[in-house]
This record gives sequence, C-alpha cells and structure tokens, in this order.
Amino acid sequence: MKRLSVILLVSLLILTTALSGCTQNTKDKESKLSVVCTIFPQYDWARQILGDKADDIELTLLLDSRIDLHNFQPSVEDIVKISRCDLFIYVGGESDGWVNDALKEATNKNMIVINMLDTLGDSVKLEENVEGMEEDSQDHDHDNDDDEAKADHDDDFEYDEHVWLSLKNAQIFCAGITGALSSLDANNAGVYRNNLASYIEKLSTLDAEYRAVADAACVKTLLFADRFPFRYLVDEYGISYYAAFAGCSAETEASFATIVFLAQKLDELQLPCVMVTESSDQSIARTIIQNTKTRNHKINVLDAMQSVSSKDVRNGTTYVSVMEGNLEVLKEALR
Repeated sequence: MKRLSVILLVSLLILTTALSGCTQNTKDKESKLSVVCTIFPQYDWARQILGDKADDIELTLLLDSRIDLHNFQPSVEDIVKISRCDLFIYVGGESDGWVNDALKEATNKNMIVINMLDTLGDSVKLEENVEGMEEDSQDHDHDNDDDEAKADHDDDFEYDEHVWLSLKNAQIFCAGITGALSSLDANNAGVYRNNLASYIEKLSTLDAEYRAVADAACVKTLLFADRFPFRYLVDEYGISYYAAFAGCSAETEASFATIVFLAQKLDELQLPCVMVTESSDQSIARTIIQNTKTRNHKINVLDAMQSVSSKDVRNGTTYVSVMEGNLEVLKEALR
C-alpha cells in the first residue's frame, strides 16, 4: 500500500509539472539553492553549517507535524519539493522506502542526494532483540551468531535507522553536508568549512562529556518501557540496556511476561528510574513500576528527536540542545 500511494503521488507530480509548462523544468539561475531534509537532525545540521548564509538557502524540513519517521508519508507538495531541490538528505532505511520512487521522477537531474545509512556503510547497526524484549510480529532474530546463516538471510534483517543519536555519526554527516553545500555554492565554501569546524568542536566536547558521565557511573544499565532507538548512543559509551520493544517496532502493547521481566530487572539491578522516549504515553512504564517491590521509581524521558517541529526550532531547539538535555537525563539514570 505504501508503494501504491507513492506511485499515485508521483503520477500527480508528473501531471502538475506538465501543466505548469516547460519553464518550470529549468532552474532559474538567480533563485535560491533548495535543500530538503526528511528529519530534524539533518535540518539543524544544515542550519549550523550554513550559519549566516541560511537566509540565502531554501531549507525545508519534511517531518514537520510531529509525525515520526516510521509513520510519515509524503504529500504531493513534498514530492514536488524533492523533485526540484538541489540537495536532498534522508535516512535511507525501511521507513522512508518511498524515497526511491520520488527520486526517479526528479526534474533536477543535478541533485545531490545524501543517504545517511549509505554514508555510514559498514558502521550501520542491525536491530537487535535483547533478553526480555517483546518480539515484533515483523521482526527477526538478530542474535544468531552464525555468520553463514546471517549471510543467507541478510534481507531479513532490518537496519537500525536511528543513526543521528550518535555524536560521532553526527560529525560524519555534517562533513558530508558541508561537502555537498560547498559543491553547490563554491563561493561560500570557505564559510561552510569554518562553520563546520566550529560545530565539530561543539559535538566533540559534548561527546567527551557523555564519555565522562558513562565512565564515572556506578550503574551502567538503562531500562526502557518503550521502543529503544538509542542503540547507537549507548554502544559508544559502554552502556547496556533492557527494553520492551526494539527501536523500529510497530508494537504498542507489552505482554505480561515482558512487564514482569522488566520489573524484576528494576529490582535486581536497583535501577533508579524507568526510561521512555518523548512520544510515550508512559502507561507501560507505570505498569512496570507497579510490579516492582518498592513501586517508587521515577520515569525519565530521553529524547530521540523523532517529532521535533519547526515551531520547536523557532523556540530555540537544536540538535545540540536536545543532546545536552539527554546528557542531564543520563546523569540521573546512571548515577
């Protein structure tokens, strides 16, 4: 059904383009460069690299209505913007599989495309099922250590798409965005490289602060009563985790066995809090807490940046500010 809806949108795009006349197919040399980002982190990275030149660029955030990556479907207007943009940045996972059809109909044949998963290459992680986790009806066992079996079933494994939650990955993506912008706007390439250098310094400093907190922690385990999109983050700092669901799981209800397992882990490890993401209604967290011995655990929110809107941006939200907030949450959770 997803593929059918995208094909319909592309067909409407073709009709719109034909009716608008051939002059629409040639980019006006005096018009602004157009950059389209699917998710907030990409959008903010581009803003930071553009710096004072941001007003000279038409910068678009597609997921701007608090719909997360896993549930987003593009509108006709979105497809048109992608078709005509100069730089398109997307994640590249199963959730935005609609992109391939959109790019086939691009009217700007010189468009630069950044696929984040392709950029990371072999550093991309597979989704995993940890002990006690609810198995999604569409998930597969990722704990098979047989390399030959993995090779035979590569198509069955789903990549963990939440690559932006690694500060080291963020530096790689920012370098790629800088290279693309410099290619499109050579006159300001020096500005973009300088902005990148300043921004990389901020990301590196924050990365060091995360590592210091993790290294000093007595407790190095997080327990999530939710999906777990933070594997890229925890793997970098040696933090282990338990969770109700995998990062891209479509499940919303946890079984009694999962609830009991997570409640027992809270007691066993004497964890101070239960973690959830920003989109959680916290009902599973409350149920887990009610099944512990003390029933007095806090619920802490770690932000995966999957529903940041342009309104939040206008109110001062940045990638760095969210990651700084997450660090404060981790300080309490890891104590």
